[in-house]
Amino acid sequence: MKNTVVIGAQWGDEGKAKITDLLAQKADMIIRYQGGCNAGHTVVTGGKTYKFHLIPSGILYKNTICFIGAGTVIHPDSFEKEYNELKSQGVSFDNLKISPLASITMPYHTEIDGYSESQGGKGKIGTTKKGIGPTYTDKMARIGLKIQDLYSYEALSEKLDIILPLKNKQLEKVYGLEPYTKDCILSLCEKYAELFRPYVATDWQDMLNRYKDKTILFEGAQGVMLDIDYGTYPFVTSSNPIGGGASTGSGYGPTMIDEVIGVSKAYVTRVGEGPFVTELTDKTGEQIREIGHEFGVTTGRPRRCGWFDAVIMKYAVLVGGITNVALTKIDVFDTFDEIKICTAYKDCRNDKVYTSYPTDVFIHKYLEPIYETMPGWKTSLSNIKTYDELPENAKKYISKVEDLIGAPIGILSVGPDREQTIFIQK
Repeated sequence: MKNTVVIGAQWGDEGKAKITDLLAQKADMIIRYQGGCNAGHTVVTGGKTYKFHLIPSGILYKNTICFIGAGTVIHPDSFEKEYNELKSQGVSFDNLKISPLASITMPYHTEIDGYSESQGGKGKIGTTKKGIGPTYTDKMARIGLKIQDLYSYEALSEKLDIILPLKNKQLEKVYGLEPYTKDCILSLCEKYAELFRPYVATDWQDMLNRYKDKTILFEGAQGVMLDIDYGTYPFVTSSNPIGGGASTGSGYGPTMIDEVIGVSKAYVTRVGEGPFVTELTDKTGEQIREIGHEFGVTTGRPRRCGWFDAVIMKYAVLVGGITNVALTKIDVFDTFDEIKICTAYKDCRNDKVYTSYPTDVFIHKYLEPIYETMPGWKTSLSNIKTYDELPENAKKYISKVEDLIGAPIGILSVGPDREQTIFIQK
């Protein structure tokens, strides 16, 4: 297997964990390179369901190093909860490593995030209220805390003397929230230090050098359309889920990457606010949601559902650096008479047609999808093992998607289990 990045090609929740889990069987190291506990990944295997948020799903393999990279943000309480839940299922953490350069989500970050979202109105983004955005904000403002700060009282104390006056002023004056004392934060950090101590990779540079000639799998969170630079800004996450983000967030440069697999559903879903041109608010959308079990792993929120959008997928192939596509949940359409694919947008104000993605999110409320209708296959795909066994209409659907997005589909998921996966070789 080549050194591979796995990214979401839509708005997240595409089934990346299953694809990562499958590829992890041949990887020596898996690196989670961005995002935090706002991600939600589910792996179903051996009759068990494992839910991941921050810890790489490759932790299920005993011989694979799982590294949480510098580009991630770690909420200690969420990490501890996830760790305990997976440990209760028999998962071993002997191979878990955490970058000392990863950022820490502090209690004031979650408070600020929750307050901002609770105000509603036009400024509401629809975040998970996990403090991810405020953590990245402080990181970029150079007033954040990193894992390595937990193990140097002098460094931590000096940083807090700078950080706390700024944060407390913000908490009190802007948000009307209670301030934090230095002793309170120091006490919390002492607890965090003990939590992470067994897993902090103080030798991370040597470790990455040792694995340079082995097989690396880079695991992204969220999706291209949530990228802070290329997504539906401002309704985005606070990091770079695109393939290029694997370099800045992992510690390996771009020359280490051989392939980028973009994971996409055979339809589209979105959690939270923001534009969604192919969204279905009718019975068809509800049907997709119910058959596909489209409810957030992290939040439990029902996902917005819509037909496959080739416009955003073609855009994701470009900016995400996607070389190959894993198409998931195609089996959701097993009972459908017909399936629609959005091939372009039309501006209802002037009938202008867009075949390339318009990055000005303001105009999206005026856009209408232009669809091409494909016939359904009206049979179950769940037990099919090879591409040749697929019904002809399913093959036509796959071929049409490939033509529209300009990238090959190399993996097809026909169910939640590991075994319900088809590796396509044409």
